[in-house]
Amino acid sequence: MNKINTILFDFDGTVMNTNELILGSWQHTFKAITGKEGDREAIHRTFGETLAKSMGEFFPEFPLEEAIEIYRGYQVGRFADAISPFPGMIELIRELNLQGYKTAVVTSRLRPTTMEGLEKYKLHNVFDAIVTMEDCTKHKPDPEPALIALEKLGSKPEEAMMIGDSKFDIGCANNAGVTSVLVDWAVAIYDKEKEGMFKPDYVIKNAEKVLEILNA
Repeated sequence: MNKINTILFDFDGTVMNTNELILGSWQHTFKAITGKEGDREAIHRTFGETLAKSMGEFFPEFPLEEAIEIYRGYQVGRFADAISPFPGMIELIRELNLQGYKTAVVTSRLRPTTMEGLEKYKLHNVFDAIVTMEDCTKHKPDPEPALIALEKLGSKPEEAMMIGDSKFDIGCANNAGVTSVLVDWAVAIYDKEKEGMFKPDYVIKNAEKVLEILNA
């Protein structure tokens, strides 16, 4: 492996446990539009995908902006209290910072809630760059989000590692030529048969494993 000096982190499902909040938002939207809850597995398969794309597939006949407004309305006043970091992630990010690694968040989430979550846990000044949905014209698994982060950090793909919980994160890393790491605490569906085109270089069971990989 090339010498890694840059670590890119997905936000939802990787750094922060937003799983129940996201699921609750989807079920609220399904009930508002269809009168019944959606299939949990189908919803989990969309984790990491842009909201507009998922909405268009779930509710093709319903006005997209209205559907998104219903979804986001559920999170108003709930977001900060409903999220928490996964075990070891804050410590990992701070340790990487202390060791001189360049770090960035690369997320399909909007900037306001991304910053709200980072500020709650005092991480907003730890990351060297934050790339959100508004910064991109293309989204994961397209390489653009990762490449934008690398440009901001002055890093090359072969010097970088991207950590995520979904096929979209792994695809983004693969397409950008970045070392890919899949977290195994994900609820996002990663079907090795169906998502075989996107293969992680590593799968980690805990945050500390990242340091082991980097020091190997």
